[in-house]
Amino acid sequence: MTVRTRADLVSLPSYVPGKSIPGAIKLASNEVSAGPLPSVVRAIADAATAVNRYPDTAATDLVARLGDKLGVPVEQVAVGCGSVTLCQQLVQATCTEADEVVFAWRSFEAYPLITAVVGARQTRVPLTPGHGLDLDAMADAITPATRLVFVCNPNNPTGTALTEAEIERFVERVPSDVLVVIDEAYKEFVEDADVPDGVELAKRMWAAGRDNVAVLRTFSKAYGLAGLRVGYAVASPEVADTLRKVYVPFSVNALAQVAALASLDAEDELMARCRAVVAERTRVRDELVAAGYEVPVSQANFVWLPLGERTAAFNEHCLGHKVVVRAFPGDGARVTVGEPEENDAFLAAARSFAG
Repeated sequence: MTVRTRADLVSLPSYVPGKSIPGAIKLASNEVSAGPLPSVVRAIADAATAVNRYPDTAATDLVARLGDKLGVPVEQVAVGCGSVTLCQQLVQATCTEADEVVFAWRSFEAYPLITAVVGARQTRVPLTPGHGLDLDAMADAITPATRLVFVCNPNNPTGTALTEAEIERFVERVPSDVLVVIDEAYKEFVEDADVPDGVELAKRMWAAGRDNVAVLRTFSKAYGLAGLRVGYAVASPEVADTLRKVYVPFSVNALAQVAALASLDAEDELMARCRAVVAERTRVRDELVAAGYEVPVSQANFVWLPLGERTAAFNEHCLGHKVVVRAFPGDGARVTVGEPEENDAFLAAARSFAG
């Protein structure tokens, strides 16, 4: 290759998605096994005849609906091609190669990748012994070069969640010119009353003069729209406007916008499905603990098994039983909570591995 590209990209690892193996049960990507709601599928089918037209690049109807749902002005809502793209846009909007991003590790696998792609430096802060974010250590890690801090709540892949008081104390320690991004991709699966609604918390922070808090959410997980890629950010008007400046035009496609609106119309049905996932999550964790596994309490639609050096062997064992989990070699395995029969197959594999 004779074209000159950035030399630092040679060492950049690629994002590793969850495997799909024909005939196997996929519990690797935190997808909702039931898929999109039937009413949403009908809305997508009806909208498909108009895909010869460009989508509304501002997603006007969706932004208006989200603003109304969340009780914020439309100027404070920005959409993106999934929340992961919004993560990248936020780093692009705040960082140059002289700046740095702070995040916990292990956390969402895309954080180090998007930081490296933008060219910024990264600071990874180890988790607590209980597999949660160590906010005191993250605050201590902030330097004059820090421009953004990711707070994944609930954390992916461990499922652990922070309380309202913990996040408020953290934000108070963060310099006002550093953006705190609360990533709530799994918010709909939270059942612990002490875990805050990030948007409501952000509103209080903004009212107190702390406009350096932004919240990310997605339609990929609870809403079953992972294949359509649509997420949104709620932030101060200035941050939201900056996000729109680095937005790739038309990247939230027309079908994604229609599907997101239809999903919002069916939220009661959606939340009933989320409660069913939560019930299965409790059952899966209880049975894993009974089998001798350490499993931190999860507030997401997955469970975390901190298996350390046994992770690769556990992964191969599950594959041998036609169950695909998400292995992070040397750390642990993340297992999506699926339908009851899918969970039963996984539990059978886990019990046989435990012996």
